[in-house]
Amino acid sequence: MSSAPLFPDNESERLRSLRSYDVLPTLIEPIFDEFVALTAQVFSLPISLIAIVEEDEVLYPANHGMPGNDRQPRAEALCSTAIQQSRAVVYHDLLLETTATITAEAALAAQQNELRFYAGSLLRLPDKSPLGTLCIIDRQPRTFSAPEQQVLDQLAALISQAIAVRHNCLYHSSGGSEQWEKLRVQLQEELRELTALVRYLFTRHGVQIPVPTELLAQVQRRLHDFQFLLDEQQCS
Repeated sequence: MSSAPLFPDNESERLRSLRSYDVLPTLIEPIFDEFVALTAQVFSLPISLIAIVEEDEVLYPANHGMPGNDRQPRAEALCSTAIQQSRAVVYHDLLLETTATITAEAALAAQQNELRFYAGSLLRLPDKSPLGTLCIIDRQPRTFSAPEQQVLDQLAALISQAIAVRHNCLYHSSGGSEQWEKLRVQLQEELRELTALVRYLFTRHGVQIPVPTELLAQVQRRLHDFQFLLDEQQCS
């Protein structure tokens, strides 16, 4: 394992893009808390976070399941490995993980927090710069199937798109505040309906690990409806 944080080659450009989109003020909106709560429920996991990887630290503006965990030194954060590699990462059992992309500090922090499973999918801005991850965490080792990864990627893409749409509405559109408010209400209603669907499916079929493909397919169909709202009502 590495003893220092690993940075991508385009780090300075990535940070400029992150700040130009006012990402952290955006993520204060309650809709993103609902996103991480839904994500945790979809995968039957106790923890889901939106992680924003800044220059020296990682911030968690949307947090389900780890109260009080609002920031962490970058060297200690597993989310940093996804930024360094510019791709989704999965660690099925952190106690057995030997990859050089995990810093010694991150391995120790995971052990101290009794974390065993981690999966993170990149959040990207419109210029494709990775700003952080949507991640899910368990205190037990866990398998993670390819269909599950697809759904996590889809959720991350929708969060990324929502960040960009909000920015366009508020900063590049006449009457954009009203447009965003109307859209936000619609999006939150979709999220709540999907959360209710997931709760019903797991009540009916029970919790299964990995999540069965047929259940994930129902979730994906509803996520396509969510994307339709974002695609059709982007501010310009």
